[in-house]
Amino acid sequence: MNYLHHNINSFQYSNTSFIIQFIGFKDFWIFNCCEGCQYILTNKKLRINNISKIIITDLHINNISGLIGLLSSLNLIGRIKCLHIYGPKDLASYLDLGKKYSHTNFNYIIYIHILSTGLVINHYQYRIYTFIKDYQYEFIIMQSEQYGTFILNKAKNNNLIPSPLYGELKKGLNFILPDSFILNGKNFTMFNFFGNQLSFLLHKYYNRVHFESNLNSNIIFYE
Repeated sequence: MNYLHHNINSFQYSNTSFIIQFIGFKDFWIFNCCEGCQYILTNKKLRINNISKIIITDLHINNISGLIGLLSSLNLIGRIKCLHIYGPKDLASYLDLGKKYSHTNFNYIIYIHILSTGLVINHYQYRIYTFIKDYQYEFIIMQSEQYGTFILNKAKNNNLIPSPLYGELKKGLNFILPDSFILNGKNFTMFNFFGNQLSFLLHKYYNRVHFESNLNSNIIFYE
């Protein structure tokens, strides 16, 4: 299981299960849930209660063998916040059978989202798009553009008092004052940083769709 921390990083190859943690967030996401997933999380000093999303790429046993156990452990520790799970259409049936077999009910809400082509997770800093290829799923994670540092001294030199206007200028918005003077937001911030893009592909060989959608993207191949 691979672990991405402090930003979206790049590596060449991945096993079936891996963790993603974004900068500035204690919550993290899991792609697939292999056997021994909880043991790996413990060794990484990660609290399983901070899992906010689980993405299942397919129902192969390697990808779901640890799922029921993980959900049961969350129930045992008294989790109350909801959990979002994304996967193929038969995932809900698998979970229902797993609960019946293990005689387990979960005291927290589980939202199951069926993966389909297009935008599947719309976070204010990150978005995940899904593409279906040969009845399997490929993913692109896009990080939003990061605003540059606000130049406070420049705002004060223009006699701008601290107010919500600072935040709007940091976004690069423009304002026209009553005397027709124009405040250009770009003049009050350092350079913005373009967001990263991370792609999860099934095959190591490019085709035209891969090339066009993953240009300048960090790429992970998974099986």
